[in-house]
Amino acid sequence: MREVTIGANEAGQRFDKFLKKYLKEAGSGFLYKMLRKKNITLNGSKADGSEKLTAGDRVCFFLAEETLEKFRGAPGEVTVPDKTASNSSLKPDLQIPVIFENEHILLVNKPAGLLTQKAEAQDYSLNEWLTDYLLSQKKITADQLRTFRPSVCNRLDRNTSGLVICGKTLAGSQKMSELLRERTVHKYYRLFAAGRMELEGVTQAWLIKDEKNNQVRILSAEPKGNKAAAHIVTGCRPLTFYPEYTYAEVELFTGKSHQIRAHLAALGHPLIGDAKYGNKACNDRFRRLGIYSQMLHAFRVEFPVMDGCFADLSGKSFTAPEPEAFLRLKTQ
Repeated sequence: MREVTIGANEAGQRFDKFLKKYLKEAGSGFLYKMLRKKNITLNGSKADGSEKLTAGDRVCFFLAEETLEKFRGAPGEVTVPDKTASNSSLKPDLQIPVIFENEHILLVNKPAGLLTQKAEAQDYSLNEWLTDYLLSQKKITADQLRTFRPSVCNRLDRNTSGLVICGKTLAGSQKMSELLRERTVHKYYRLFAAGRMELEGVTQAWLIKDEKNNQVRILSAEPKGNKAAAHIVTGCRPLTFYPEYTYAEVELFTGKSHQIRAHLAALGHPLIGDAKYGNKACNDRFRRLGIYSQMLHAFRVEFPVMDGCFADLSGKSFTAPEPEAFLRLKTQ
């Protein structure tokens, strides 16, 4: 018999979901059969898998150790960093500033060029960095990663820099996902757009994504009969006008793929350096200044009023310093 005590990172989820992570090689049919036969119990009683787990719950497996290890499977690739070796397991020359950290979340300033989540198996993304960071700080163990994986809560395009919210615990991930889903976290971006962008206030449109080519199309009116079209709302505020471009702040009221980049391009003000939606001649001119990616930076997040374990975030605003390329354009 093996007994497992539910920790904070397993709490809050359905019992059957936990079991599918703990015994990842076992089929659903086997797990529900073991529940019916009381070979797997919760707090000493029969369970059906729909129960919501809380910290301190006891899960008992009345199965042979060989069976348990067989169904647990390999733990997966987990690199435990050696802090005495200058974080040698972290991606070489990848320095990611931590803007804020508490027990449940991490706010980081992602550099341009880094994926938020990996697209292919060999990719090293912000998610992998997060796991390495928490392991290096001894804030999670390799065994705990079997049933819970820390993860980013909001995505940025590969070549967009700035603030990313990361969940360190299940409670943190669930709360941040809830706030983002309900749009009670306000997200503001700083950018450089081509031309004199005098847009001020809220602009609405409809966005259609081409999944195959990872590109979106913007329509000024809602297309009839196209359920794939998403309504988007973007708030704009110009900050400084330059001879060839505008430094501006944008608030995302809806968060769709490439929304800012495609929406402003459709309005005649593509982002400087944007290879996908921008102006090639304009981008070529700015390459001479060392601008090789879109000038878009997730600058600020504002949290709503909260209590409990998230009280230290209540009503607070956090900013990420702009990248060096922004400073160059400001001084031109």
